[in-house]
Amino acid sequence: MQIELPSEFEPLVEQEFATGQYASRVEVVVQALRWLREERQKATMGIKQGLDDVTAGRTQSVTEAFADIRKEFRASETE
Repeated sequence: MQIELPSEFEPLVEQEFATGQYASRVEVVVQALRWLREERQKATMGIKQGLDDVTAGRTQSVTEAFADIRKEFRASETE
């Protein structure tokens, strides 16, 4: 398979290749696709976990959620 990248991505591929971490420019693109796949899998697992939590009744109200967030980040209600 041959793929033509938009010119806007060429500098990024060159920059990553220049680090010496990749044996070829193709490896740069392959690694980017691996990261994309991993991120998509993480997102899918997170959504599934959220749905499982809802099904199991592990939920809280929006008011409680925001209170927890404010507490975690030590923010007041006006912030």
